[in-house]
Amino acid sequence: MNIELTDKEFRRLLDLVYIGNWILNSTRGDDRFEDYDLLQEKLFALCSQNGMRSLIQNWHGHIFPSRAYEDGGIHEAIADYEDAIFFDILAEELARRDLGLVETDPEDFTELSARMEEYLNEFDKNGLNTINMDL
Repeated sequence: MNIELTDKEFRRLLDLVYIGNWILNSTRGDDRFEDYDLLQEKLFALCSQNGMRSLIQNWHGHIFPSRAYEDGGIHEAIADYEDAIFFDILAEELARRDLGLVETDPEDFTELSARMEEYLNEFDKNGLNTINMDL
């Protein structure tokens, strides 16, 4: 298979691969999905022949994204995603708790969505500062 990409498209593909591999493997410790690591390495290895050598580093015979790549904003994009997902999940869990919902029937969706929106608005205004935890 051959795919023709511009330099910009290739650079965007690297970001997508890195983010995808980060989501799949960053919390797995030694139980990583190695095939994703290998695909990431294969694609990043193409950087040296496409004028993007600064995006990679060689360590113990393997190609990895360089510190310059990792410090270039990719982790800020991942953090933005994680923040958004965190608040969405928290809002849903709190709304389900408030409404006593374990499973969601279609008729519960409107009420659940409205309660989630209340929490999301609160998070937008105050972050987590107004959340009380009664343990």
